[in-house]
Amino acid sequence: MKVKIATRVSPLALLQTHQVIDLIKSLEGNYECEIVPIQSEGDLNDSPLHLIGGKGLFVSKLEAALANQDADIAVHSLKDVPAMLAPEFKIAATLPREDYLDVVLLREGLAYADLKSGHKIGTSGPRRKSQLLALNPDLSIVPIRGNIQTRINKITSENLDGLIVAKAALNRLGIQHPNLHVFSESEMLPAASQGAIGIEVCNTNMQPGILEILSNINCQETFKATRIEREIVAALEGSCLSPISALGTITNQTLYLQVRVSNQDGSNTIEKECVFSMADAESALKKFKDELIKCGAKELIQS
Repeated sequence: MKVKIATRVSPLALLQTHQVIDLIKSLEGNYECEIVPIQSEGDLNDSPLHLIGGKGLFVSKLEAALANQDADIAVHSLKDVPAMLAPEFKIAATLPREDYLDVVLLREGLAYADLKSGHKIGTSGPRRKSQLLALNPDLSIVPIRGNIQTRINKITSENLDGLIVAKAALNRLGIQHPNLHVFSESEMLPAASQGAIGIEVCNTNMQPGILEILSNINCQETFKATRIEREIVAALEGSCLSPISALGTITNQTLYLQVRVSNQDGSNTIEKECVFSMADAESALKKFKDELIKCGAKELIQS
């Protein structure tokens, strides 16, 4: 059986796709995998996402390949996939989650504790920007996009003092920056699904046997936790403009869920957390989402 896999063409995307291929080929059965490389609109344009259409630009062409049966599955960095998908698409599996924390890569000779007014930190993400400004409101935030190595190179080419990236990307690509600070959860709570690889399918146009394959490589713990995190973003009607953080960790069928939302400059923040049994997840999660909305989280992320 041949499995056609749509993926973006960045080094990180291709590495993640090969992780999926390795898992599929480890299964019993005669599986052949074909990569369908796609340059997404988000990869072709370096403008800030909110100006060119949001995170959906990273997935729209891959979803078109699924709908047209040019691909059977699409592999994504799950944090780049909008929380609200069209009804015909779904995330069918996730791989075990990498480190979900954020890091700031610093220029030579500069310590994180020394960051002060006038220092320039690169990030285009509203979530990272708002949380960093909450920690240090005098910093200058510089919008920056591109694949991970392109962004790292801009520390020098654009005279930045630091650059915020996902630790998962560094780990997967084996990048070791000589001077960095790993943010704690209290300093910078990660984006929903950060560190997770998600596999998307088209419900209405799927080759028989695909869901069985994905079920056999799915990491249930990651799948359940990231589904809940994405439900939080969807409930708040979050977009690429929304400073929303959500992190769920599951231990012994108990979920610990942390959510942080803020306004754009980080001057006003709402933080909530809860613990519940996965057996009660549906009712507990509904109550938690209602509490977030009641305390003004929807309005805050728009301000």
